[in-house]
Amino acid sequence: MNDKLIWKSITDKIKIWGHEFGFDEIGISDININHSKKSYDDWIKSGFQGEMHYLKKHQDMKFNPQNLVPKTLTVISARLNYFPKKENTLQILQDKNKAYISRYTLGRDYHKVIRGKLKKLTKKLKDELKNISFNSRVFTDTAPVLEVELAEKAGLGWRGKHSLLLNKDNGSWFFLGEIYTSLPLVVDKKELNHCGSCSACIDVCPTKAIIAPYKLDANKCISYLTIEFKGSIPIEYRKPIGNRVYGCDDCQLVCPWNKYGKITKEKDFNARHNLDNLSLIDSFKITEIEFKKIFNGSAILRIGYDQWLRNIAVGLGNAPKSNKIIKVLKSRLKNTSKLVQEHILWAINEHQN
Repeated sequence: MNDKLIWKSITDKIKIWGHEFGFDEIGISDININHSKKSYDDWIKSGFQGEMHYLKKHQDMKFNPQNLVPKTLTVISARLNYFPKKENTLQILQDKNKAYISRYTLGRDYHKVIRGKLKKLTKKLKDELKNISFNSRVFTDTAPVLEVELAEKAGLGWRGKHSLLLNKDNGSWFFLGEIYTSLPLVVDKKELNHCGSCSACIDVCPTKAIIAPYKLDANKCISYLTIEFKGSIPIEYRKPIGNRVYGCDDCQLVCPWNKYGKITKEKDFNARHNLDNLSLIDSFKITEIEFKKIFNGSAILRIGYDQWLRNIAVGLGNAPKSNKIIKVLKSRLKNTSKLVQEHILWAINEHQN
């Protein structure tokens, strides 16, 4: 058997093992992603990354994976569905007394879940190739890795106009993870773009953050404002945020391709602590100790307690006018940060005017 057939056989095995470890799809790409460098540079120069300053750094590693992991030849990209079993997403979003939390954070922190699976896949590969020395390293949204570009080259989908990866058979409700490897694996064919003339995601965005097809201004994005942004949420975006207290899924909810989205088979992604049905008032009453306990092992923990209260205060300000809500808001005015106080006062004003 010649080398090409040997590496084709190993590549096929990797995809089988990936499914055995719980991934929904595996694709292989080379490391040439320079085609996306100009658009990325232009995006950064325009300041669309907001205060995510880390996105400016390590460009040499982003566009040349060998600078991140020496001798890298191919990338194994893995896809894992995360949409939870309970289908009450629109109901919660439309109930302005409920706290809407982005579907990807309802369960266990995806970083831990995917990293664990990638490590198992890497170990299996090393056991299979025990007589071959090779470099490898796993990633999942934790390093200067352009995961969408790599996944697109690996045939896992195409970048949608909302900037997320789309898959014809699975929509966009999935996570990505990567294994950089120095093995000469057989690469997959890049997926074509199937967005066509559709503009559903652009039209639905509450803050008009998708300023053009495939171009997102993070400064306006609700996911950025409620997660990455640590300061005072600009007044003009507080009403459009509505009851979205952690992230936003609107662009995915309206995407026609998501009618093909699959419910996750990963139990760790099922909603915990009733996070898919929390009231805004109950969310605001959570103490700091309770916050740390409830969100232990969740991606939500990283925003911290103050930012949680800030976001909930905005949600309460957008809830139907209620003396009960005013009372709950006022109960938090003392013994809290100036950041939270400012958002509480805004919310109270919304109910009194």
